Amino acid sequence: MANSPVVINSPGNDARPDNIPFIQQLKSIVGPRHVLTKPESTFRYRKGFRFGNGPVLAVVRPGNLVEQWRVLKTCITANKIIIMQAANTGLTGGSTPDGSQYDRDIVIVSTLRIAKIRLINEGRQVICHSGSTLMQLEKALGPLGREPHSGIGSSCIGASVLGGICNNSGGALIRRGPAYTQFALFARVDEVGAVHLVNHLGVKLGTDPEEILDKLDHDAFTESDIDYTSGRSASDHEYAEHVRDFAADSPARFNADPKRLFEASGSAGKVMIFAVRLDTFAKEQQTRVFYIGTNDPSELAKIRCHMLAHFKELPIYAEYLHRGAFDIGEKYGKDTFLTIQYLGADWLPRLFALKGRFDALVSRLKLVPSDLSDKIMQGVSWIFPNHLPKKLKEYRDKYVHHLLVKMSGNGILDAQRFLESIFPSAQGDFFECTDEEGEKAFLLRFVAAGAGVRYRTIHRREVEDIIALDVGLRRDDADWFETLPDEIASPILHTLYYGHFFCHVFHQDYIVRKGHNTVELEHQLWRLLDMRGAQFPAEHNFGHLYYAKSALINHYKNLDPCNCFNPGIGRTSKCMHWRDQRGGVHEGGSADQIHSLESAHQ
Repeated sequence: MANSPVVINSPGNDARPDNIPFIQQLKSIVGPRHVLTKPESTFRYRKGFRFGNGPVLAVVRPGNLVEQWRVLKTCITANKIIIMQAANTGLTGGSTPDGSQYDRDIVIVSTLRIAKIRLINEGRQVICHSGSTLMQLEKALGPLGREPHSGIGSSCIGASVLGGICNNSGGALIRRGPAYTQFALFARVDEVGAVHLVNHLGVKLGTDPEEILDKLDHDAFTESDIDYTSGRSASDHEYAEHVRDFAADSPARFNADPKRLFEASGSAGKVMIFAVRLDTFAKEQQTRVFYIGTNDPSELAKIRCHMLAHFKELPIYAEYLHRGAFDIGEKYGKDTFLTIQYLGADWLPRLFALKGRFDALVSRLKLVPSDLSDKIMQGVSWIFPNHLPKKLKEYRDKYVHHLLVKMSGNGILDAQRFLESIFPSAQGDFFECTDEEGEKAFLLRFVAAGAGVRYRTIHRREVEDIIALDVGLRRDDADWFETLPDEIASPILHTLYYGHFFCHVFHQDYIVRKGHNTVELEHQLWRLLDMRGAQFPAEHNFGHLYYAKSALINHYKNLDPCNCFNPGIGRTSKCMHWRDQRGGVHEGGSADQIHSLESAHQ
């Protein structure tokens, strides 16, 4: 199969005679209703949240870890590609197919039915199964006064715990750093196609794979079976001090940082993970939000450097929001904002699932626009009155750059004294938020992240596409705010800048005018970032958008030498044993253009 020509994987492959026994095997493992093969039923699994789409042979939804293991073995025996997927909330297509140029059929294994969490060590750590979500983990830890690694952001749309680990997702919490663990239970496929279960969870569960997984499925272990003395880490303990080094000429964190690539952590779906073990964190009891506005970006840089250097307690959050992102978030993220405000964040995953089903249904109707659900939600949001506090709107009108700093404990007084010593200035000012103002300010920052996608949907006639970059700037980059040359800026309708300011991690979304080449424009933006010593992506999967560098490709190859898990990730080979379409071994690109781009991105 490895030397056969690349075939087009198309809907309906399940009807091929050689696939019928395979599909029946899958149904016997998980039940017929949990094996989806019709294009309309697989649509919401094979289409990415922002990017990515392609046909699949089947979507399989195992209900426990033993079923997940049996599905894996069946797929490998049948020489099928496996793409692991939980909530499908990724932004770079990292858990969906990318087109149809694969040399084997694709099976998506959806783990959402395996959403179990076990609290251990009195809640100081957790063991999360493959489909557990951040929202679920927040609920489990809430009564104990503890929190998971991640807070603001993707947790609200049902993102999975394991998705963060696979991508070393950084999140907004300054003290906690990227999602990371050295404790995991996972399967890999070796060079000859043999499947191995690796138990590095630090829990005594036996030796036979199905025995191990069955015990985990049924919580058939006690605290005495858990090893707390191994020396392995269940989070990144060094990041809080690492981020303080604001004079370093390298980014604080980025997706391919070799310091944070360890088995499941940073694996990008190149192994099948069954469970991970993670630290939890004490919830801060006394907090205060400070809202800072300025027209001089150097003022925010000085605040960052001073607080990192001199504050004993780092902020919990320090989130940046540019006026352009404020405006788009206010208008095109309003329905999400109001949903969280009035119904609670619990409703968002349900509404996204409902929207996915509705979109799948509409996709079958020729005379109905595919973006009907977005237009309905946007139209409904216009009915509601203004949802932002008056003070936030006043700062939006006065200032271009906005910084939201959340402090706790003794850090509150430190922040008050420091900010009062520098503001008001000629260019900026600050105020202490009420509880409502602080909550709504951070909610605006959250919804801004998805508002650009809604803008593109509503304005398809004017918009070619969105270029979404996720960038880790050098920690010593004083000129952090981007100024684009005219030839790059002119095709751009709107620039949306927002991000995790103290970590110098920024999300930079560019809404491009109709008729312009977004691929060419993105490559020009890459070159500008390369000249600044930036790394990207900083906290999202490489997906099918970014070109992985050679060191990261070697990491993927060591994890998955057969290239049977999520092939094509990082713009790599989609073929078995990492061959390119011409039969040679893929070394980072299947065309001269990719090689040259990778060289430019080294």
